[in-house]
Amino acid sequence: MSTAAVEFTVEEASERCDQIIEEIQSAVIADREFLETVLLGILAEGHVLLEDVPGTGKTLTAHSFANAFGLDFSRIQFTPDLLPNDVSGSNIYNERSGEFEFNEGPIFGNVVLADEINRAPPKTQAAMLEAMQEKQVSVEGETRQLPEPFFVIATQNPVEQEGTFPLPEAQVDRFFVKSSLGYPDDEGELEILERRAGRRESTPQAEQVMDSPQEVLALQEVAEDVQTKQDLLVYLKEVCRMTREDHRVRVGVSPRGTQRLFECTRARAVIEGRDYATPDDVKTIAEPVLAHRLVLTAEAQVNDVDKRQVVRDVLDEVPVPTVQ
Repeated sequence: MSTAAVEFTVEEASERCDQIIEEIQSAVIADREFLETVLLGILAEGHVLLEDVPGTGKTLTAHSFANAFGLDFSRIQFTPDLLPNDVSGSNIYNERSGEFEFNEGPIFGNVVLADEINRAPPKTQAAMLEAMQEKQVSVEGETRQLPEPFFVIATQNPVEQEGTFPLPEAQVDRFFVKSSLGYPDDEGELEILERRAGRRESTPQAEQVMDSPQEVLALQEVAEDVQTKQDLLVYLKEVCRMTREDHRVRVGVSPRGTQRLFECTRARAVIEGRDYATPDDVKTIAEPVLAHRLVLTAEAQVNDVDKRQVVRDVLDEVPVPTVQ
C-alpha cells in the first residue's frame, strides 16, 4: 500500500503522536510513559507485549489505540484448545457455488489483540509467529497477506501459570517492546470509580485521530528519515553486546534485538519532534525494548535477578558518546 499521497514532517508526526496519546488518556487511566511505550512499538512497525494482572486495562488500551488510529480492531482470546485455523481462518464449502471459499480468521485485522497469548498451544504459537514476522498466514498450502498496517498487542498474566505455555524465545524476540500498566495511583483509581458511577451519562472512549490506514503508514515512515550518527550506532551496538557478556545472562540481545533498539530509538525521536536521535533516546527506551529478550542463567533466576536491572547496569557501564 503506497503512502505517496500522504506525508508528514517530523513536527507534524510529533503533533499527531501527542493527539493520539491525549485521546487515549481520555479513555484509559494510564500514565503517559506507558502509552508512549506502546506507541513506540507501533511507530517502529512492530508488536507490543503487555504483561499485567487482570483488570488493569490492557484490553481497553488496545481497543483505544485502534480507535485513535482509525483502524480495524480484532480480538483473539487464546485458550489451550485454540487451533491454528481458529486464528488464521479456513476454507469453507459454499453449497450455492459448489466451491470452497476462504473464511478469514481474526488475525486479519489492523490492530489484533492477542489476549492471554501464553495460553495458546505450540502449533497455534507457530501460526502467530509467522503472522508477526512475515505479516502473512499459510492455510492449507496457500499464503495470504495480512492487511497493512498490521500489529499485534498481546497480553499475558504474570501470576496464573496453570494452563499456560511459555512463549518461545523466538516469539518473545518478535515483540518490539514489553511493558505493563501496573496498578493506578490513588487519583487514577478514584477516577475509575467516578467514571463507573457516571456510566449511564457517558462512557469515555478514544475518538479517531488518524483519517485512514494510509496516514498511519505515513506516520510510520517518518522514522526512516531520522538521522543517526556513527557514534550513536556504535553506542547502540555496545549496549547490546554488553548484555551478552554479563555474567547473569545466558542468552543476550540478538542482532534482531539490536535492530529493534535502533528502530525504536528513531521512533522515540519522532515522538519528541526531532529529526535526529540521541543517546538519551536509547536510555529512555532500552528497558522495554531489551529486557524481555534476555535469558538469565539458572543462578540468576534462583536469585530473582531483574532483567530490567541488568539493562540498567549495562547502560551505566557503556560510555555515552557526545552526539552533536
